[in-house]
Amino acid sequence: MNKRGPIIFIEDDTDDQEVIAEVYAELDCTNEIIFFSEAEKALEFLTETKIKPFIIFSDINMPRLSGLELRDKVRENKALEIKSIPYLFFTTSAEQQYVIDAYSKSIQGFFVKPSNYTELKKVLTLIINYWQHCVSPEYTG
Repeated sequence: MNKRGPIIFIEDDTDDQEVIAEVYAELDCTNEIIFFSEAEKALEFLTETKIKPFIIFSDINMPRLSGLELRDKVRENKALEIKSIPYLFFTTSAEQQYVIDAYSKSIQGFFVKPSNYTELKKVLTLIINYWQHCVSPEYTG
């Protein structure tokens, strides 16, 4: 896990992107933040770049390629899988079937995006702090 790598947000709603960017700017975090409005573009970036992201936050409901389908493609790619990038769903809908389907794909978390600015800040802080302290397979002590 590259704790200094960029944080990827795959979110097709530009209003949500703006709010997340505003909240993120207030956090005590130096990682670059990269937004993708389309899952296909995110997959292209992940497979073609040498950059190793820190965390992937993915929406579920997106046109053309859903977040669940994207997760399958990431898992099928052995080069991506060994990068140990935490893959989290960060979405507005927590329908039970989505949660079941998501965890069946070995995700590392499923979070409902708070609509309240303060709560969004708390949740993002909690998630980022957790992963900053988490040990990955490449941990050397």
